[in-house]
Amino acid sequence: MDYKVAFANAVEQVRSEGRYRVFADLKRHRGAFPRATWTQDNGVEKDVIVWCSNDYLGQGQNPIVLDAMHKAIDETGSGSGGTRNISGTTHFHVELEHELADLHGKEAALLFTSGYVSNEATLATLQKILPGMVIFSDELNHASMIAGIRHGGGPRHVFRHNDLEHLEELLAAAPADAPKLIAFESVYSMDGDIADLNAIAVLAKTYGAMTYLDEVHAVGMYGERGGGVSERDGAASQIDIIEGTLGKAFGVMGGYIAADAVIIDAIRSYANGFIFTTSLPPALTAGALASIKWLKQHNEVREIHQERAATLKKMMADAGLPVMPSVSHIVPVLVGDPVHTKMVSDMLLAEHGIYVQPINYPTVPRGTERLRFTPTPFHTDEMMRDLVGAMQKLWAHCNIARMGGQAA
Repeated sequence: MDYKVAFANAVEQVRSEGRYRVFADLKRHRGAFPRATWTQDNGVEKDVIVWCSNDYLGQGQNPIVLDAMHKAIDETGSGSGGTRNISGTTHFHVELEHELADLHGKEAALLFTSGYVSNEATLATLQKILPGMVIFSDELNHASMIAGIRHGGGPRHVFRHNDLEHLEELLAAAPADAPKLIAFESVYSMDGDIADLNAIAVLAKTYGAMTYLDEVHAVGMYGERGGGVSERDGAASQIDIIEGTLGKAFGVMGGYIAADAVIIDAIRSYANGFIFTTSLPPALTAGALASIKWLKQHNEVREIHQERAATLKKMMADAGLPVMPSVSHIVPVLVGDPVHTKMVSDMLLAEHGIYVQPINYPTVPRGTERLRFTPTPFHTDEMMRDLVGAMQKLWAHCNIARMGGQAA
């Protein structure tokens, strides 16, 4: 077998569907977020405005965070030196887990190397600890959650997105004596909608199910202290396991879960994705610790963030651009075709110095390809006017449908 031909054919298949992904070579400017330098294939550099970063609050530029990271490197060196069990638990790890538990009002927390790993490892391990567990998963759950559920190998049911009637039908039909788990997200990052956490918690209690909540696109950004939608909606105490990330609003890297101490202890003891990997470097854990502490005290940043998102949505809607409904900070704009989506993205970058990544299948369903904008507290009105003006020109140039389905 010619293996190289097989790989080349696989890549060509993605190209032919307009889904081939090209990485933008960026260098962010410290202290000038969301400005960055884009290095093109020919080596030419160009200044751009980043419109799709998950560093939602610009914490990756916060001097408090950077100072903590520098201090940790100066005091302890670079890496952690091992797995958590073998010399890789530094005092920064211990402090950060305490801070995360406090953030969510839980007894304990557990760090992972990424949000993907925390979801995949925890959801698979729960099925190992509770044989026969039936998992009920929202159909738009993140790929990491789906991977963990499948890896566990137990029975599972997918309920229609945010459809609690369908969820209850599935719960009612499941064996009454079987362990159960409802897995869902708070903010769904591609559509920007939000689950009804309290209603799901009620269903879980009624049918004897545990709850597993992915808050990666909400921690730091919702709630008086940044505990996420579960804090904002007063639901945190009703959720068994809250999962989050350190790589988005907190501006660093890593993932975690927070729950009762006995749950954390069990996952810590059984999850291969935790046990057999080198722990996060002290600089990252120190930076995340400083970021969380700072954001707990600065709710005004969250208020500005929400205002910026609302302003951009209104400006785009007023311009007739097809902004998809969103009740969160996510601003998705429908294109509906993978080739056009990449074309608009490429032209925004090359001609207007605006970087937004095309979102195509399999991240979103075919026919719903889009541009996903994530305004931050540092995106100005002038930046927004430039963005909307550029998009109006390109919508007309590419003859893409506007609000109401009419082409430009």
